[in-house]
Formats: sequence, C-alpha cells, structure tokens
Amino acid sequence: MNHFIDLTLNGLAAGAVYAALALSLVIIYQATRVINFAQPALALIAVYIAYTVTQATGNYWLGFAAALVTGLVLGAATERILIRPVHGTSPLNAVIVTLGLLLVLQGAAGMIWSNEPHSFPYPLDFRGRFSPSDIFALASVGVAALLLFGLYRATPLGLRMRAAAFHPEAARLTGVRVGLMLMTGWAIASVIGALAGMLATPPFVYPNVLDAVFIFGITAAVVGGLENPFGALVGGLLIGVSLSYVSGYAGPELTTLAALAILVVVLSVRPDGLFTRPTARKV
Repeated sequence: MNHFIDLTLNGLAAGAVYAALALSLVIIYQATRVINFAQPALALIAVYIAYTVTQATGNYWLGFAAALVTGLVLGAATERILIRPVHGTSPLNAVIVTLGLLLVLQGAAGMIWSNEPHSFPYPLDFRGRFSPSDIFALASVGVAALLLFGLYRATPLGLRMRAAAFHPEAARLTGVRVGLMLMTGWAIASVIGALAGMLATPPFVYPNVLDAVFIFGITAAVVGGLENPFGALVGGLLIGVSLSYVSGYAGPELTTLAALAILVVVLSVRPDGLFTRPTARKV
C-alpha cells in the first residue's frame, strides 16, 4: 500500500510538469492552430540561462526568474519573427518552422554549453515522500493556471486575446491589435513552458533532457483536448499518475511506450480529447 501511495504522489508531482507543458501547447494551438514542436527547445534555452545565472550568482531564485523572463522574450520573438510570416499559409509551414527551430536551438545549446550533463539544482529539498520540491511543483503550476484563468476571464487584455484567437477578423474591426495579442499569447505560453522546464530538468541539464517530457506533455494535451486548457491540466495529472504506475510496477523503460499507447488509444476513441466536446465540421 505504501508503494502505491508513493507512486501516486510521485505521479502527481511529475504530472504537474506535464500539465504545465500541455497548457503551453494548448494556449498556442487555440490562438494559431499550430502545435509548437519547438516548445521543449525554448524551455531548454530558458533553463540553460537559469543555469548560467545560478552559477554566476550562487542564487537559484535569480536563475529561476531569469528563466521565466527568457521564456517570455523567446516566445514573443518566435511568434513575431518566425510564425507571423507564415501565418495564413498552409499549417504545415508553421509546423516545419517549429521543428526547424527545435533542431537549431538544441544544436546551439550543445555548442554553447556543451553536450555534457551539467548539475542543476532542485528548487527545494527533494528527499522524502512528497518532498518540498514536489509540493513546489504542484503549487507553482496551480498558481500559474489560476493566474492564466484570471487573465483570460477577468481582464480586458484576456478578452482581447480570446477575441484575437477565436474571431480575429471581428476583433480587428473592433480595434484589437490581433498580431500583438497573438504575440502575447506565445509569450505567456513560453513562460509556462519555461516553468515546466525548470521543474523537469533537475538533477542534470543537457540538450535533449526535455525530449521525453515533451512526449508526455503533448500526450497530456491530446488526452485533455487541444481546445481545453482545463483538460490539459487534468490530462497532465492523469498521465503523470498513469506513467508512475507503469514505471513502478512494470519498469521505467516502458513509460515512453505507455505514453504513446495512451496517445493512440485516445486518438482512436476520442480524437478531440476526453474533456473537449466534439464539433461538427462544415464541408
């Protein structure tokens, strides 16, 4: 019984990371109908900046803040420089751009910081059942989700962002700067992705450290529904707990296979996700 409880608690902590990454993917997909395959690379650069700041100052929290600021800047720059020029063309163009950016940033990280693993600290003590570090992961993702919900539902900026995402032409007619709102959405999503990277990276950082996390994050987004931020959060927790059980009872080498199996099953049974209502398409 104790083993089951430990696996559940560990799964919730890991699921918070997957939920944050899934939420960042959903925000961008809602706004532009693009799956941002570069999200793990954007988060990776943010983590490396945090590593550099932490090494220089000896203060983890300065590095943490630097990672979030880096995520904000990288997200906004990606949308403005790379995504906006291909907006309105084939969706495949944007996908190719994000895949190319993923490879470029991972390669650049290896050249700048080397491909060798670097020790990267946990935010808090990571020892014991449901450690302070695990609690911090759940709490920080929960706070981020609440702030995002408040932004979208209770502020004029959130209203303009939703209008730009769902009805861009009507939004332009009312004076909304749609391009600026989309860039803001990418920036916010990248901040949340940087948070996920900071929580997922310890104890080591290296160029491919977030690849598996991205697989689990995109699985969580699909399970919850790419149109549903709440579903992304729940999907992340479900994936975290499920994979923790697989790792604990069947072996950690099967977790990636289990995630892909879950993805295939959900796409076969509920292509729109478990928490998204299917919609009819006009033909």
